[in-house]
This record gives sequence, C-alpha cells and structure tokens, in this order.
Amino acid sequence: MDTTLNDPIVGHVVDGRYRVDARIAVGGMATVYRALDTRLDRVLALKVIHPSLATDAGFVERFIREAKSVAGLAHPNVVAVFDQGAQGAYVYLAMEYVAGCTLRDVLRERGALQPRAALDIVEPVLAALGAAHRAGFVHRDMKPENVLIGDDGRVKVADFGLVRTVGDVTTTTGAVLGTVSYLAPEQLEDAAAGAGAGVDVYACGVVLYEMLTGRKPHGGETPAQVLYQHLNEDVPRPSAAVPGLARELDALVAAATARDPRVRPGDAVALLALVRAARAALSDAQLDAVPPAARTVSGASGSENRTSVIPRTAPAGADTGRVARTSRLDLPPAPPAAAGPPARHGGRGPRRRRGVVAVVTALVVVLVGAGVWYINSGQFTRVPPLLGQSEQAAKKRLSDAGLDARFDHGYSDAFNRGTVMRSDPAPETKIRGDGPVTLTISRGPKIVQVPGLAGLPLADAKAALTKAGLSAGLVTSAFDDGTDRGAVISSDPGAGERVRPDKAVALTVSKGSAVDVPDVTGEDVDDATSDLDDAGLKAKVTPQRVQSDEDAGTVARQSPGEGGQLAKGDTVTLTVSKGPKMVAVPDVTGRSADDARTRLEDAGFTVKVKHSFPFIDDTITEQSVDGGDKAPEGSTITIKTDGL
Repeated sequence: MDTTLNDPIVGHVVDGRYRVDARIAVGGMATVYRALDTRLDRVLALKVIHPSLATDAGFVERFIREAKSVAGLAHPNVVAVFDQGAQGAYVYLAMEYVAGCTLRDVLRERGALQPRAALDIVEPVLAALGAAHRAGFVHRDMKPENVLIGDDGRVKVADFGLVRTVGDVTTTTGAVLGTVSYLAPEQLEDAAAGAGAGVDVYACGVVLYEMLTGRKPHGGETPAQVLYQHLNEDVPRPSAAVPGLARELDALVAAATARDPRVRPGDAVALLALVRAARAALSDAQLDAVPPAARTVSGASGSENRTSVIPRTAPAGADTGRVARTSRLDLPPAPPAAAGPPARHGGRGPRRRRGVVAVVTALVVVLVGAGVWYINSGQFTRVPPLLGQSEQAAKKRLSDAGLDARFDHGYSDAFNRGTVMRSDPAPETKIRGDGPVTLTISRGPKIVQVPGLAGLPLADAKAALTKAGLSAGLVTSAFDDGTDRGAVISSDPGAGERVRPDKAVALTVSKGSAVDVPDVTGEDVDDATSDLDDAGLKAKVTPQRVQSDEDAGTVARQSPGEGGQLAKGDTVTLTVSKGPKMVAVPDVTGRSADDARTRLEDAGFTVKVKHSFPFIDDTITEQSVDGGDKAPEGSTITIKTDGL
C-alpha cells in the first residue's frame, strides 16, 4: 500500500509555489518530499519539519539560521539549499533533489566495498566537509544515511540544516544505534564541547572503516554498550576484519578515529590530504582487492531507491502523540414489572411512564455528554500556528479563533522583520475561553555598534566587546610607537561600525616601539651584552657552546640576527664560540698539484696553488702549513710547484 496516500501534504501546493508530489523519507525531525517548483519548473526536495517541532520557536530559529549558512556554501559535493519559508504549521527548506540512493543503501546491498570504491566515495565527502570547516561550521551528524550517491555517480553530503547532539537522536533503539556509532568520544562526553571539526573527521574515519569491512567498528545491543566502546576502546584496524588489507588504510582509519581529538587531522581538508597520499601509495591490486564481506549485485543497483535524507522511522500517517479516549455512561437496570394487572393513576398507564423514563434518560445522556465535552474540549480553544506570519495576519487569525492578541518584540536572525517569531502559549496549546495569546514580533537581526577600543589593554577591550554583545576574533600583534605595549591599536570592523552581534571583531595589539637588533657576532660576551642593553634589549647566553670561525669566548651567533626587529625589552639569544675546529694538515710535498689539492680539500681546507717561475713541472715543493701541523677547518692552505 502506498502510505503517501495518507499524507495530508502530498498533492498540495506549499506556500503558493511548491507542489508536493511524493514522500521520500520520514524521520524524527522532518519529512522529505519530492516536489515541483511551479515558478522555475524544476524538481526539488522539500524538507518539512514536523508540526510538533514547528511549535518550538528556538528549534525553528536554529533550523532556519543554519539553513541560511548552508545556502551560502556553494560546493559541488554539498546538497544545495534553494529556499526557506513557513506557511502555517509548515516550516520547510527547498533543496536540491538528488535522484539515486544513499551510502547506507549501497552498504546494505553490497556489504563491504573495494578500497578504490571506498576512497572514491570518501574523497568528495571530505571535500564537502572541508569547505564547510573552512567556512566556520561543522556537520556533527556524518553517517552513511547522509551521503547521497546520484544515478550519475555524483557524491553529495546532505543534512547540514539540522545540527544534532546525543540528546537529539530519535528514541527507537535502531535509530539511536545508527547515530551513536559515528559520534566522536568528545561528543559523547560533552555535547557542547564536542563541536569542533574533529567530530566530522572521526565520523568519516568510522564510515571509511564500515565501507572497507562491511560492518561498524563497535557493536552492541544497546546504545550504552556502543557509547562505552567509543569512549574506552580504539577503532580496530580494518585489516583485522579484512586480512591482507593495505597497512596504509589501517593508518588512515587510525589517524581519523583517534580518541584524542588533538591527535586527529585538524579538519576534513587535512584528512583529505592523507587520503590522497594513501591512495597514491597503493597499487592497483591493493585498490581493487575484493573484501570477504562484499556481495555480488546483479542488474541495476540502487537507481530506484530515491534519496533518503532522513532515516525512516514510524509509518506514514502514524500519530504517536495521541491516545484514544472513550467515555461511556452506564444506566441502572429498569425495575421489574409488578405482578397482576397494572394499576392506573389518573389515566396514566405503564406505557406513559415508560415514555417519560425514555425522555429523561435521553436528556441525562445529552447533558452528561455535553458536560464531558465541555470539560475536555468545549471550554478550551487551540492556539493556531502563527510562526512566520505578519502581525496583522496573526492578529486576524487569533480574532477569528476568538482569542485576544498581545504583542511583544524581539530580535531574530531567522524571522523577517514584522513576522511572528514566538507565541505564548505555543501553537496547538489549549487555553481556556478567550484567554490572551502573546505574540513576539521580530525586529529582524539585532545590530550593535562596535565600541571604541584603541588604547585599551587587551583584557579591557575584550570586556568592552562582551558588554556590547560582541566577541573578540583573531588577535594579531604589530609595532606601534604611539600605543603602549599590550594595548589595542585598531579593530576590524572599526569603532562606530554597526554589525550583527554574532560578528567577531578582529583586534590588532601593540608590541610597543620597534627596536633594530644590532650585530654583536664576534664580540666579547660582555661587550655584546652592553651593546644590546644600549639598544633597549636584553641578552640571554645559552649554556651550549659551538665551534665557529669566531674566536673562542666571543659571540658565534645570535637570534634574531642583524636586521631583525624586536620590541623594547625583548631578548636576544647569544651562542658563544669555542673557536674554530682544528684539523691536521696532510703532507702533500712531492705530489702533483691536482693530487695535493684533492687531499687537502678532502681534509676540509681551501687550497690556493702558486706556480714557480719559470714553471718546470707541477710537483709540490712547499705548503704554507707543514704536514702534520693543525690549522682551522676551512682555512686556506697555499701550495707551490717546483721551479729553477
């Protein structure tokens, strides 16, 4: 039976634009449909969050805010977001429709994949995540269900719109196991802290392991068992499950799934570089090795299994949030008829009395039923869904429902200025009589002014930003003659500029006045220290001594060297010379000039040849340092040839 027939949204046009043709997938947070954009005449996927969540203004605001962020992420391996909107109880995203299947479908059908196929899938996934990481946000829910493989072979990452933590996963055991299998240890220990790019790197390592072996690295009958293993056990080597698998693939999985996030590659871009290096190191035979868990598939694979962005849960139309209730009124049995002929009282016989009893009984049933209805429903009115509607439209709808409207205002990044961003009580809540409903109307994004920070110490500048509702971003240092060391020179955006409160303000902090570092190499240590002190710098002499061309006891080298710049009061490190290294000079007299040169150069000397006049032959008769004596390594030895 086609369960989409029971879906109330199928066949309707949402927001006057998107005609919903079929349901693709159902999950704990949203339902995904195949729809037609009637304005642009293109097929797309429409993700509609469940009405129970649509009443949560905080959830809706986060959903819309993050969808806007993803919409700005133009990457060929990310499912594109085209539009976002709300109509009554429907809050939706219009997204790119990818005809094909998910990586989960492929693994379910084929088991393990050959290393070449696994790397062909993980590379575009990492490219998509890398673009997201460099743009400043993290997926946090990477798993095979969110990797889409199109009929044309394209690989795309889906479901950037909803960031989920352990507490957000669905409550069915299968769904929980399917999610926690890919969560990094830091997400399990502290969901708020586990928000860096490393959680996506870890998940990709687990997905790669599953593609190579056909199974998850940690198993268990309950989520708690899987959680425990992720926290206390390393992901095993893929080659333990697939004998003969290349060691490079073991190393790749181990690097990505290190339990300490500081040991993992910094983000997806760094992991992608490791993947490409591993691929380059593998032979064709290693890349095309067929794992034991691989299954042969005949015919087309997966082309009819349409994209599943959200894992399927309850069947269509199931309303798990309601409990059927029945009411029954039991009437006492009628008294038995008296024996003998019926008595007459004023001409009113038994038939008349029975009619009166029937009327009274009917009245009792009606009155009791009306009382039950009044107690359960009649005295209450449901607050209609109003999120995203204009102030006037929301006020009219409340009035039509017999409810009074009160208004408040607040800032919101998700709801347009002048639209309802929150209602109190929440939509679908029952309230007694014509009780008032407070609607919070969006003023649009909150805009704040960057305070003047020049001249403030860094700590005071950060406090001023926090007080203004802003935060400090990248802090860099620069020399500045007019600003005290440690104080702010400038900010970006600058003082007085109006920005949104989530904008990070970059600060440039003064290193003080610049001091040119003098050259003190070759000087006595005391003289060098005095020269640096005169320049406003400090000297630090290392205990290590080195051999150099400089005389023993003098400065062999300095850091930084001549031409560098430091702030006044900074330190220059000095290394003292032990003098040059002394090397024994070979005796080359009686040898040819070429042979003598070679022997002296091999001993570490520079050679200068002088020919006597008139030149007779090239036999060496003299050398500037006698054979057997020592001379500084690298010094010049002069040799002379024979003459008259």
